[in-house]
Amino acid sequence: MTEAISGATPGQTVGPFFHHALAYPGDAELVPFGAAGSVVLHGYVHDGAGDPVPDAMIEIRQSDAAGVVPRVGGSLRRRGAGFTGWGRCCTDGAGHYWFSTVEPGLPFFAVTVFARGLLDRLFTRIYLPGTDNAVDGLVASREDDGRLRFDLHLQGPSETTFLTFPRT
Repeated sequence: MTEAISGATPGQTVGPFFHHALAYPGDAELVPFGAAGSVVLHGYVHDGAGDPVPDAMIEIRQSDAAGVVPRVGGSLRRRGAGFTGWGRCCTDGAGHYWFSTVEPGLPFFAVTVFARGLLDRLFTRIYLPGTDNAVDGLVASREDDGRLRFDLHLQGPSETTFLTFPRT
């Protein structure tokens, strides 16, 4: 005889496990914070009600300043490995994320969002300000101090445009 299981099982839910299992020291620093030529990309992750999501995880992939997408192994051990073009950041209690990186020569960041309640990750892009052919609503704003800001909205009237990829 089998017993009925009440509630969702781990296979039916997502997170918030990211902060406990996937974060590591320096994960948001594609280049050292404050290094010559570096820029901070940051923003906030909001749910459908506009509230912060304190347990999301954002990953970015990008080209270097010359427009070359690095093919470097050891992204988790980047200290001394050179620019890998990949980083990961968990949001803080206010839903804030940040990366120390360079402005990509291919003028966008490829972004993956992981958050509680999502059964699969979400994909989007963040374009540099002034980029020709940028998708509406996916352009970062440049703040007075030079930082790039882009807020992510998972649902609601300000929902970020997310990309879909056909499954093969």
